[in-house]
Amino acid sequence: MGKLIVIDGLDGSGKNTQTKRLYARLTEKGVPARMVSFPDYDSDSSALVKLYLSGAFGEDPEAVNCYAASSFYAVDRYASFRLNWKEDYDAGKIILANRYTTANAIHQLAKLPRGERGAFLDWLWDYEFNKLGLPVPDRSILLELPVEKSLALIDHRGEKKDIHENRAHLEKAREAALQAADAWGWKRISCLDGAGELMTVEAISDLIWSAVSDLI
Repeated sequence: MGKLIVIDGLDGSGKNTQTKRLYARLTEKGVPARMVSFPDYDSDSSALVKLYLSGAFGEDPEAVNCYAASSFYAVDRYASFRLNWKEDYDAGKIILANRYTTANAIHQLAKLPRGERGAFLDWLWDYEFNKLGLPVPDRSILLELPVEKSLALIDHRGEKKDIHENRAHLEKAREAALQAADAWGWKRISCLDGAGELMTVEAISDLIWSAVSDLI
């Protein structure tokens, strides 16, 4: 079997950028690797995710309960795994995932009161890793970012926002992310330096490398 390394975090935290940088670093070292990203917007399997994020089921994320929304994302991952990267994973490649089950454990967990979150995390683990048979990550990285910074970076992007990209949801999602990180043993990496400013892309990349180098 290969190794699965996941990078996740709030919107604007640099997940995609850092996944690409880690892939480039592995490639330079001659390590067989593959990069995947979720949702898989190029696949028909993400159709329900697109409807959900566009607000087709309701402009408020909580219009769709966490179990239903989690299923939209999980089925997309299942299709991606079975059709696109299972062979590489089975052959021993390192798979780098920009988001994964971790995203459900952030954005969908955020919809629940704290007292119900443990049960949801248990259900999510069983559903995706046992019932659907998706690979369990060997290392999950959470890029930590304050909500204010996340919102500023989203605005700077200048793209149409999805229903998750608002202050109310992101504040809940950040709290949920920290809870999930503790429950599932994610490696937490702050995107801010000691002065509270955004770290450089290169500095964050080096911290991620240190956090996963033992798996290489």
